[in-house]
This record gives sequence, C-alpha cells and structure tokens, in this order.
Amino acid sequence: MYPDSSSQSAALYERAKRSLPGGNTRTTVYMSPYPLYAASGLGCRVTDLDGVERIDCINNFTSLIHGHAHPALVEAATCQIQLGTTFGMPTPSEVYLAELLSGRVRSMERVRFMNSGTEAVMMALKAARAYTGRPKIAKVEGSYHGSYDYAETSLDAEPSNWGEQAPNSIAYARGTPQGVLSDVVVLPFNDVVKAEELLRAHGPSLAAVLVDPVPNRVGLVPASKEFMSMLRRVTKDTGALLVIDEVITLRLAIGGAQSMYDVVPDLTAAGKIIGGGFPVGAVGGSAEVMGVFDPSRGRPPVPHGGTFSANPVTMMTGLTAMQLFDGAAIERLGRFGDRLRSAINVAFASTGIPGQATGVGSLLKVHFHNRPITDYRSAFPTPQQQRLMARLTIKLLNNGVMTASYGLIALSTAMTDSDIEQIAVAFRQALTEIAAEGLEANAG
Repeated sequence: MYPDSSSQSAALYERAKRSLPGGNTRTTVYMSPYPLYAASGLGCRVTDLDGVERIDCINNFTSLIHGHAHPALVEAATCQIQLGTTFGMPTPSEVYLAELLSGRVRSMERVRFMNSGTEAVMMALKAARAYTGRPKIAKVEGSYHGSYDYAETSLDAEPSNWGEQAPNSIAYARGTPQGVLSDVVVLPFNDVVKAEELLRAHGPSLAAVLVDPVPNRVGLVPASKEFMSMLRRVTKDTGALLVIDEVITLRLAIGGAQSMYDVVPDLTAAGKIIGGGFPVGAVGGSAEVMGVFDPSRGRPPVPHGGTFSANPVTMMTGLTAMQLFDGAAIERLGRFGDRLRSAINVAFASTGIPGQATGVGSLLKVHFHNRPITDYRSAFPTPQQQRLMARLTIKLLNNGVMTASYGLIALSTAMTDSDIEQIAVAFRQALTEIAAEGLEANAG
C-alpha cells in the first residue's frame, strides 16, 4: 500500500534528496510523501521498485501512445542504435518522419525537428516574430504550452489575481521579466466576443496567437468551432500568425485536432507521440512561413540548431510509432475513451460525490464538481476539490491504476477491453472508499 515508509521507493527518495533539489528532476512527477520509482514497463503496465504492477494511465504525460516496450518500437530503436545514435550530419530518417507528418497534417507543408514540446512552441513563436516583425503573442488563460517564458504566462492564474475585465498577464516562474509579461495578451477561452475584442485592440503588434484546441489545464474541453474560426479570421485580418499547439492533441485524429475544425493554422507545434518514446518536438507550417529557418539562402532569420535535434533514434522510432498509429487505432482508442468517461461519470453519480470526466477521444480529465466547464475559470478546482483529487490519486494507486495527480488520463493502444474495465472498477472502488470516509477527510 502507498505510502509505505519501508518501501524501496521511499528509501531511494531519501537518497535522491542528497543529489537532486527536492529529490526531483520533473515537478510533474513529484508526490508527497515520496514518488513511486519505476523499475520497468511493458504494454500498458508499469512495475515499481517494490514489484507492484499497475495500469499506466499517465503514459509519460500522453507521449507513449503504444505503451511501454512495444516490440516494433524496441526493434526500430535497437536497429538504429547499432548503426549510430547521433551524427553531426543529417540522416534519411528525418526526411521520412517529416514526409509522414506533412502527409497527415494539412498545415505542415514543411517541418523542422527539435527535442521537446517546449522547444517546438518556442521555435514557432520565434518564427512568428521573425516572419511578422512584431513582438507580442496572445495565448489562452491557463493553457499549458511548455516552459518558454512567454508561453507559460498566466498558466496558474487564480481568483485572487486573474482579473475581472480581462485576464491578467501573470508570471508562472518567479523572476520572469516584466517585459515578457507586457508582450503577452491573455485570452479567455471560448469567449468569442471578449477574445476578439482583445485581439483587435493589440492587432498591429501581434506576431502570433497560440492556442491548444483541447487544453488540458483548461479542463480538457474542446474549443468551440466559433472560437477557432474567430481566431483564424482575426489573425488573417490583423496579419498575425495562428499557431496551433498539437503537442498533446495530435493523437485525436490523423490530421490532429485542427482537422476537427475548418481551420488551417500558419504554424503547428508537435511532440509527444511522434518520438515513439524518445525526446522530440517539431514545428511545421506553410513553406513561406517556414522559410525563416532556411539556411540555404544565407543566414536565416531564425537560426536553429540543437545537438540532438532530429537524432535518428528518435526519428526512426517515431516513424514506426506513427505508422502503427493509424485510423483504426485512433477509432479504437476513441471508443475506449468514451466508455471510460461514461463509467467514471456513473461511478461519481452512484457514490453521490460531485464530479465528472471530460475530454475527447483517448484523453480524459477528472473533476470533483458538476458545473459546466467552458474555460479555465469554470474548471478551476477549489482547495477541497484539490484535496479530493490527491486522495483519489492515492486510492487509484492502491487499486492498481496510475493517473496524473491532477486527474489527467491518457490511454494507449496497448490497452484492451479488460484493461478499460479494470480501470473503471478501480475508479468505482476508489470513489466508494472516499464516500465512505467522507469528503472532508484529510488528503492521503
């Protein structure tokens, strides 16, 4: 049972604190009183250092679309490693993966690779500034786009500082320069009228409007078609570029989430699943806009290198992963997602606990309230709801299921019907236990 102070994970965490700040490298995997350390993963299951096996619904924060150690991906990586892991030269593999992405995503006429979703968004925004000659960007309140100063603005706004007439531009990391905040216009998600008003007010200085069509931290509810159409119309009117962040949402359709809208962005940021489990990021867009990276005509407006960018291990494994992730796989995962969302909602209703599961396709988000969710503010949890989420996370661990601490679930093709049922049973059991203990019991 978690927590167990005598466990190997607890012991390793004490050791980790002597060499890592807080015993941690990624804030997102931190848990109190200690994190569970992974020993191995196979298919949709992870085994921790104490030999406890659980269904993995985190999948490294949506990146492992085929789960762990898929034989075809292991073979692709192994074959390339035997030929060399990285070179100070281009390799054919980057051409192959770029061609696949261009063939699937209409907006990605030209593609450039890097090593993370953060880098992909950063390079997309730098490209937009170079192309337009303008300084400012606009982004949605609460939407996560990685760790670039501009893109993470107003990521964790809360009622005490988020503003009333319009969302405030708020630093996420302490020490963010005021100049950064001044160059970010924060938009209310799905508020067509107010967002358009803000965009037009800043139009002449806007380089880009950055949007995730199904933002996780905004409740994992999709943007309305009216909102996305407005963004495309206003960016064309003002000369700004529309940048769609598909780092997480590319898994939702062959052409990405953008294909669910009648909208073609100027630039698209991708990552996660396109690396087959290895570090990856990509920017794609029209040939004209992507020309800012082109070194064949002299020094490009946006020089871009990266020692490990487009490394062949990532490229070949990512290519294999994307070839396996076809329309049938997407449709099957979508059915699984619908089934699990329904089961979680039934579990909330049957236990009398206020709550709901939202999301699209293979992405789900759990909330401890029943109010309609349309934007960041309507999704924002109260302190009690955050405590309930912490309790749920631990109870799910003790019922054989791993989810993200903030309620995110990402399904993988390694899952079967019986796995989905096991996850549903774990939710029913966990919520039943919470109901029996009382909603005000201490977290953990």
